[in-house]
Amino acid sequence: MTTLGYAILGLLSREDLSGYDLTRRMAGRVGYFWSARHSQIYPELARLEDGGYVTHSVVEQSERPDKKVYKITAEGLDDLKAWVTQPPVPRPIRDEFTLKAYSVWLADKEEAARLYREEGLRHEEQLAHYEELRAWMQGAWREDLTSTDSPEFATYATLRRGIGYEKEYAEWCRWMADSIERREPSEKRKKSKSGKNGG
Repeated sequence: MTTLGYAILGLLSREDLSGYDLTRRMAGRVGYFWSARHSQIYPELARLEDGGYVTHSVVEQSERPDKKVYKITAEGLDDLKAWVTQPPVPRPIRDEFTLKAYSVWLADKEEAARLYREEGLRHEEQLAHYEELRAWMQGAWREDLTSTDSPEFATYATLRRGIGYEKEYAEWCRWMADSIERREPSEKRKKSKSGKNGG
């Protein structure tokens, strides 16, 4: 079973969905922390159905083509339950922006500071969006947020993780921009420049 397969099962454990609705949920609810292309979802659904993890029924539509609606099976639900408590496979972190920070000492001061300010703003905008979602959830799902066996609690838990991530990233970008703007050439850079000028 692929991680995408478990993501699909996680969505189907909440409600029966068509392939189109699954794609939309993947881009929306799950897309904040796990992404998949439209072209990946239908082949994965076929594999899940072949494996007995999901089934489908055909729903007739009067003005549109009939659609397949997928439902998680008991086997799929059992497998999802078991997967949830297994430790994830360690994967290497790939963060291009942090990689850029590793060599930022070479960058033009103004350009680098602007880059980190802009990136910080992007994370602040995402954080504001998450905070709006949190306020809505706390109002609409009040009691369910304390029930750890509810899908609402699980959705809220992933949102809180996203809030923490965006808040820390925005703070780090602000700190980077502030530090770069205050930067004075190091002794090593001064010597390097004077050596070039003297040659």
